[in-house]
Amino acid sequence: MRLLIAEDDALLRAGLELLLQGEGFEVVGSANNAEDLLAAFEPGSADGAVLDVRMPPSFTNEGLRAALDLRAQVPDFPVLVLSSYVEDRYASRLLASGAQGVGYLLKERVGKVGDFVDALRRVLAGGTVMDPEVIAQLFSRRGTQDPVRSLTPREFQVLGLVAEGLGNTAIAQAISVSETAVSKHIGNIFAKLGLSPSDSGHRRVLAALAYLRS
Repeated sequence: MRLLIAEDDALLRAGLELLLQGEGFEVVGSANNAEDLLAAFEPGSADGAVLDVRMPPSFTNEGLRAALDLRAQVPDFPVLVLSSYVEDRYASRLLASGAQGVGYLLKERVGKVGDFVDALRRVLAGGTVMDPEVIAQLFSRRGTQDPVRSLTPREFQVLGLVAEGLGNTAIAQAISVSETAVSKHIGNIFAKLGLSPSDSGHRRVLAALAYLRS
């Protein structure tokens, strides 16, 4: 898989390149700012991008804007955004660009190489991966009328794992229950969120969006 990297910290950028190359990815473009990365991008030249949220010149949301620009040029272009802080408003804006192939992780997750690479692969495969801390903050801001509030603690836990991009088998292993129990929980979640089989789109993605939307 061919990747683009945009990260202003030279050490982290070099580390990401070595890590990803060691995991079998091909880094086809690397820049310390979003403008240079976008200038070098051509549709079809890469399979996804890993971008820092804050980069020169203003160190605010350059990486987010670049991710949205890439997805405007190539619909559903996979992007994994990294941030040093929990900035859930950025996660919400990125999700608004489409539910497929998006990820938002804190930079500290990069140190857990296996988890980071797994998250990146899921994003490249069209999944949605959100950092658990971002998810927790989004939930803490919800109003009492939000349907997510009607979920039981176990259903909420399962939905959080769905939002992280895990399948039923992985969820069952994570919470030590059977896959049958996970399927039942997910069915209850769909019902409480009003997601019927006739809904357009993938119900797991729609459920994750309901969970993540601020």
